[in-house]
Amino acid sequence: MLHLRMIVPADRTAAAVELIESTVGTTHLVVLPGVAREPVGDLVLCDMARESADELLHGLRNMEIDRDGSIAVENIDLSMSTRADTAEEEAPGEGADAVIWEQLAEATHEESTLSFTYLSFMGLATMIAACGVVLDNTILIVGAMAVGPEFGPLAGVCTAIVQRAPRLAARSLTALLIGFLTAIMATTLFSLLMDWLGLFSASMLDAERPQTSFIWQPDPFSFVVALLAGAAGTLSLTSSKSGALVGVAISVTTVPAAANAAVALSYGEFAQMGGSIGQLLLNLLGIMLAGTATLALQQRLWRTQRGRLKRRLRRG
Repeated sequence: MLHLRMIVPADRTAAAVELIESTVGTTHLVVLPGVAREPVGDLVLCDMARESADELLHGLRNMEIDRDGSIAVENIDLSMSTRADTAEEEAPGEGADAVIWEQLAEATHEESTLSFTYLSFMGLATMIAACGVVLDNTILIVGAMAVGPEFGPLAGVCTAIVQRAPRLAARSLTALLIGFLTAIMATTLFSLLMDWLGLFSASMLDAERPQTSFIWQPDPFSFVVALLAGAAGTLSLTSSKSGALVGVAISVTTVPAAANAAVALSYGEFAQMGGSIGQLLLNLLGIMLAGTATLALQQRLWRTQRGRLKRRLRRG
């Protein structure tokens, strides 16, 4: 269940309450007239099944309550209520399958914003991966994959395509491009420093590295894994199962590929650099294709379920 808290302009409270009451899967409605001070308005509270959230939020935004008042949604960790159980049973589909587009757009907007923190994580993850590829150490590679924040902008691109949001697409692509370019440049300088300190060498890069050679040698499995990871990552975002994102992060070789490209660049190994860039682009493409397809399929399935419910309610 989700908890909805709104400050509603007094002239729209009746319409908002009517919408809530007519939406299947809502309960625990509370209206406190005139208690809000900033902005001025009525406080409206209710609980709703996750399956009902997207339709209700869309209707409330059409009333411009988000512009003249406020709309906040919180997860309810524990709800002990027969009415809440009934509301969840009446709502269409399963909560885990529901996509709350407003929440997804907000999350991807935040994750795809170019910031100092985002660039820092990209650079640090790529430097860790650089150590991993030179030492042929898979533990460092896995750690770098987990640290990398690149899935946020990738999810932003997928969401923007499905929702037809060009600004989000531009912001996400900008974050991806600048993020990886900055990380590669920083890691190239890091590699040169490590070489000066005697910790990296060209012979280490040219040596056989059976544990990490796949990073600069893309093959069909690279694309297959990227497709699967893109679908899994998108499902984890839309179903609020964020724990799955860790598994997604360590199953694709975006950050390690960028790291190997940077180290290869520092030593003039352009063949390895080209293979690494190819691996990076192959993974990015696979994730974006699978993520977009997954979101589009979820949107279509959810619309079908809601349509069936509305027809059933009309017949009833």
